[in-house]
Amino acid sequence: MQEVVQVRLREAGGLQLFFTNGLKFNVGDYVIVEADRGLDYGQIAGDSEMVLEKDLTGETPRKIIRKTNPWDHSQIEKNKKKAKELMDTCYKRIEAHTIPMKLIESEYSFDRSKIIFYFTAENRIDFRELVKDLANTFRARIELKQIGVRDEARILGGFGPCGRELCCAKFLKDFQSVTIKMAKDQNLSLNPTKISGLCGRLMCCLDYEYTTYRECLKGLPRAGQEVKTDKGKARVISTNPLKRTVTVKTEDGNIVDLVFKDGQAIPVVIKKEERR
Repeated sequence: MQEVVQVRLREAGGLQLFFTNGLKFNVGDYVIVEADRGLDYGQIAGDSEMVLEKDLTGETPRKIIRKTNPWDHSQIEKNKKKAKELMDTCYKRIEAHTIPMKLIESEYSFDRSKIIFYFTAENRIDFRELVKDLANTFRARIELKQIGVRDEARILGGFGPCGRELCCAKFLKDFQSVTIKMAKDQNLSLNPTKISGLCGRLMCCLDYEYTTYRECLKGLPRAGQEVKTDKGKARVISTNPLKRTVTVKTEDGNIVDLVFKDGQAIPVVIKKEERR
């Protein structure tokens, strides 16, 4: 058995498993870890767990060296400032090579042996010559990493329509799949401007309560479905999964609210409103 924990490498890196090396950590702790070539830093993103080595898939996890100390944090801040200074040079090199890409952010590895440039682009691009140019300029290993618009929003940050800091930049560990069906089942407006985040994709928060809504929808008829009432047949106009009610239109034109009790689809009229 081995103890592993999830670590987010740098601010914009992905989640990776690392062996705890017998050390104890709290979520949010910054640590120095073994990287592909040298040392790097990251942040603990979850609780540790015991696993069998045979259950580990993919590349064997590397080790966490230690928690960060004041000197480490000073070095990290220096690296951030230095990386910002590299952006202008990289912009000029991109323009010189006329590559259709948008530079988003740059990062130094902890030991400054590697520089990572994050960018977005409409399509896959050939940046091999650019990498060689940047490597000769900065005298370091260069990695150009193409990211999506959701990662771009996480790196740049900002505030959502709710007025709070973007979830992806604040606390989300990873992106979940979000579909238009989640908005429909929660009776949200399907206006793209109301359910899309700064990245232009569906808001991540649509996923937060979707499981609850899906459970509440069980046994309820869908909009457009025909149901039987004590006044005859009616067609469902809308549903309210939290209240377990549906609004229907009867054959004589009345608008009626129906409630489903005890998990059984037995409609009971609770309100009537004559159509005007």
